[in-house]
This record gives sequence, structure tokens and C-alpha cells, in this order.
Amino acid sequence: MTPPTPYADKPWLSNYESGVPAQIDYEDVCLPVFLDRSAEEFPETMALLFQGYRVNYRQLKEMVDRFAACLHAMGIRQGDSVAILLPNVIPCVVAYYGILKIGARAVMNNPLYSDRELEHQFNDSGAKLLVTLDLLVKRMVALRPQTQIKTIIYTSIGDYLPFPKNLLFPLVGKKKGLAADVAPAADLYQWKALLAKYPPQPPVVELAMDDIAMLQYTGGTTGVSKGVMLTHGNLSRQIQHIRAWFPKFARGEEIMLGALPFFHVFGLSVAMNFAIYMGWGDILVPKPQPEPLLETIGKFRPTFAPLVPTMYIGMLSQPQINQTDLTSIKGCFSGSAPLPIEVIRDFEGKTGAVIVEGFGMTESSPVTHINPFGGQRKVGSIGIPIPDTEARIVDLNDPAKEMPIGETGELVVRGPQVMQGYWQREDATAETLVNGWLHTGDIAMMDEEGYFFIVDRKKDMIISGGYNVYPRDIEEVLFEHPKIAEATAIGVPHPKRGEQVKVFVVLKPDETATPEEILEFCKDKLAAYKLPTEVEFMGELPKTNVGKVLKKDLRAEELAKRGQ
Repeated sequence: MTPPTPYADKPWLSNYESGVPAQIDYEDVCLPVFLDRSAEEFPETMALLFQGYRVNYRQLKEMVDRFAACLHAMGIRQGDSVAILLPNVIPCVVAYYGILKIGARAVMNNPLYSDRELEHQFNDSGAKLLVTLDLLVKRMVALRPQTQIKTIIYTSIGDYLPFPKNLLFPLVGKKKGLAADVAPAADLYQWKALLAKYPPQPPVVELAMDDIAMLQYTGGTTGVSKGVMLTHGNLSRQIQHIRAWFPKFARGEEIMLGALPFFHVFGLSVAMNFAIYMGWGDILVPKPQPEPLLETIGKFRPTFAPLVPTMYIGMLSQPQINQTDLTSIKGCFSGSAPLPIEVIRDFEGKTGAVIVEGFGMTESSPVTHINPFGGQRKVGSIGIPIPDTEARIVDLNDPAKEMPIGETGELVVRGPQVMQGYWQREDATAETLVNGWLHTGDIAMMDEEGYFFIVDRKKDMIISGGYNVYPRDIEEVLFEHPKIAEATAIGVPHPKRGEQVKVFVVLKPDETATPEEILEFCKDKLAAYKLPTEVEFMGELPKTNVGKVLKKDLRAEELAKRGQ
């Protein structure tokens, strides 16, 4: 007889902060309505701030309505896909909400991606229109014939700058690599000219909670980037989860640090959508490097800061942190990778803020677990399941079998934030979503109080600078090299980025190559953060008896070499 398992009892509920409900009475309201509500309630409150340029909620709503009308005039209809290829700039937020408002599907793309990676996502999603930056227009116009994209709209860093930066930008923008000349092309339009052309009168479109709001692309262990179908309900309920988890923060009274990239679902939900839902100001940081982060915090005084570990570590390593007043920050949310205890202590010491670590996946909008903000935080723990979210640990070989407290297995989760499935990938959906349970692929355990701990990541994934890097993406590029017979990629420790990519290469017989040659070959085929930094040539790769490369052996050897 199988002994009872602890997950049904939800021991985590007894550790909820006072005021956080076990269940939420959700509003069936989509994100564009939350924006309209904030605009009505806080019309003159700063909504977005970019390099000192302010847009209040009334202006943001008007811009969104103008862009939604523009999209409709350009033939975009409910269910169509529209791609956004932008850093954290004002048009990124406006475009996203405009797309959702008319029932189209937003496809967020990383501006660091190579043409090869973007071509796959544009084609897989069926994107008909692209919103991008002048710096990327030349590449995107050249790429357009290989895709279904008909129309390209471009903005510039200089479109929204305060005086006197707006006057200086045309003189210095190009010299600093922040602007580019755009050659005329068919169906290529300038963002500000379009917004001025269309009145803020979008068509009224009925949105359903089960409609797909966006396709958010994620890497996969197979190397094929999959479109995660997130519905209006997934996104709306996730924001209501986060609202419930932080009951001490009031609507209209805080300032968000918008440093996490909005093209990643963590930044999208926590740093953008949550801020708009709450009627908070959002300080946009398009390049979240340590120096601009410290400058932004010191100058604009944010009170809520969701960041990834590399951002905390980077800021602490900067000498100017001792001259920067960080005490405006009340709360910090960290995700994507474990945050070292000394980093938590140092940053909390500098700010007086509380950092809570959490966990999530693209497939869950993304948050499923957070440490209590006003309760017991456990170092090294991803926290406890948020309201209406179930979690359990199951046997790696038999997912029907739940593991006892303190024993490891695969973390599986279920809740209203979990995706509808993978776009046009029924097989992958069936593997990942089983009876409503999302199989995370992460090895974890739960303690007696319901706190969860990740003890191992998905076997192969590398987290570099907060970005997920899938080795197969790199390996597929290496296999194209005419001299390479075999190759594999692993993550090795890096003091600032967490991990960097090292590749092991077996050359074809009688071939010779240098590490520099291999690295150069990868440069235009991968996003910069995916690029290998080390190359080691081997006579053969270690493998199992069925031919699988033993990456864990390579990792163990590397850690031993580095004394870790």
C-alpha cells in the first residue's frame, strides 16, 4: 500500500504572509482593461519614464489606442501574430498593449538574436507585422522576404527623450551607435509618424480569457525554439497572483525598476504588466548593465526592483555603489538562477530592502513559487507555491509516484498561470503537460514546511547573465563547421555571468583548427550571450553505451579543474 504523500495537505499555506489568500477570487479582466482602469484612476501619474522622458497614464492609454487603430487600419485582425523586436523602450510597452487590445497575438523577440534565430520565430508564429528599432531595420528588411512579415514599423532611441537630450541626440546618436540611418523601403514606416496619423479610436474587440494573447518563445533541449501559448487568462491571473503576494504595496504609490527585459516573460509579467495593473510608474532601462542600473536607481528612486542575480552581483562589484543612495528600494524579487547568500546580505545591507527569491518558467507565465515577502524566507529555497498553485515532487522514472518529504524528484506544477500548450507542437505539449500538470524538468525537493529547493537544473541548460542558453542551439551551429565531426556545449562557472559556454570539439580526421577559428565561425550565427568563450579539442567525447554524450562527466571534470 502506497503511503500518503504530503502535497495534498499543502503545508506551505501555513507559511503565507498575513493577508495573502490561499485562493483568489479572480477578475476575468484582460490586460488592456487593467491599463484603461489605471489611466482612469491615475491619469496624471507617471506610467513610463525613459531617460528622464515621462509618459503619464492618460498619455499611455492614448498612445496604445492610436497604435491599436493603426494596426487595424493596416489589416491586422483578431488572431493575427505581430512581432516586437525591441529593448525596454516606450514603444515596446505601447505596441504590446495595442496588439492585445485588438485581439492579435504579441510575439516578443530578443533584439540580441541572430537572423537565423529570428527567422525561425517569425515563420513559426506566422507574424505579419514587425515593430523594431532603427538600428535593426537594415537587417530586418533583408530578412523580410524569408518570412510572412509584410510591414515593418521602426522607432528610435531618440523618439522619446527630454530636453535637451532630444536636441543633442541627432548630433551624437549615430556616433555612439544609438541610431542609424534608415533607407526607404516598401511598407516601412516610422513609429511617431504613424501614431500621429491615427486617432485614438481602436475598434472594440471582444477578448476571451481562453484566447491566445501571446506566443512567447523558449529554447528547448532539442534545440528547437517552441512558442508557448499564453492566454489572456494566464497573464491576467498571474498579475493578480503577484498582487496578492505583496499585500503591503498599494496601488498608485510605488515606482517599478523596469530593468528586466520585457521580451522575457519574467520582465514582461513582473516588471511591466504588474506595474501597469498597479498604476505604478515604470523606469525603463534598455541596457541593464551595472553602471546604468546604479545611475537609474540613484537618480529616479525606484521602490520595487525585480532583477536577476547577475544584476545584483554586477552592481555590488561597482566602486560607485558606495556613492549611490539605494535606500529608496523597499522590495526586490530575484529569479532565473540561485542568488548567493552573501549577495543577498550585501544588497539588503546597502538598500534596507527585502529580497525574495522565486521560481518560474516561460510555460507558467512565469511565476509559480516565491519566498514570503513578510514572512519566513529560506536561503537557497525557491519559496512556496503562490495562491491557487499546486506543486509536487514526482519520481523521475514514474511520474505517477509522489516522492516523500526531503527526497528529490521532478518538480511538477499546476495552476491558472500554466500555458495552454506549445504552438503547433502537439507532441511536445503532451510530453510537458500531463493531466494539467506542467513537468518542469527541474530536480527538486520539498521540506516539512512546504518550501521547495531546486537541487539540479534541467540536465543541460546553461544560465548565462540571466539568459537561458540551450546547448543544442550552439551544437547545431558547430555541426555546420566543415572540419567538425562532433561537438558538445556545457556551462562552466563565470564570476559575473554565473556561467559561460565552453565547447568540446572533435575534429574530422586529418583536420586542424584553432579555438579562435571556431569562435569566429559562431559569431554571426548565435546571439552574443550564447557565444562560446572557451574551446577544447578532444580525441573523443565521453559517452554512454547508447551513444549519449556524458555532459555531467565533462562538467564534473571542469569543476575539478577549477577547484570547485
